[in-house]
Amino acid sequence: MDSASIFLPSLSLMLGTYLVLVLIPWQRFRSYFRHEVGPEDFKCGESNRVPEAVLRPNRVFMNLLEMPVMFYAVSTMIFVTGRVDGIFIALAWCYVGLRAVHALVFLIRNSIFFRFLSFGISNVALLAMLIRFTAMISE
Repeated sequence: MDSASIFLPSLSLMLGTYLVLVLIPWQRFRSYFRHEVGPEDFKCGESNRVPEAVLRPNRVFMNLLEMPVMFYAVSTMIFVTGRVDGIFIALAWCYVGLRAVHALVFLIRNSIFFRFLSFGISNVALLAMLIRFTAMISE
């Protein structure tokens, strides 16, 4: 197994994060041209006048910058220590897939139950990576 394959899930998550980033100005300009908001609504973040459709991509983007930091770190540590194996690859893809589901649910339907479920299970996958890696280097 090519140990660099541990970075494919990370790169996929990074690409997805950039796609969400593109939605932020898209939705803001769309809302601006519909006369729903003005420049002053974004002076210090987002005012109360900003519609939910404009708020969501920004919140999803923030979510994609929070917990994934640990995912990127543990993936790098797994690679550097030469511990890459099929289980880590599967857990990494599981994490990324569930984060993609979380982002899509948030952007499209915003079902709190499915958001919570995908977020929670993704964190279990990440925790499994962290615990397994910790156990391996503690031997």
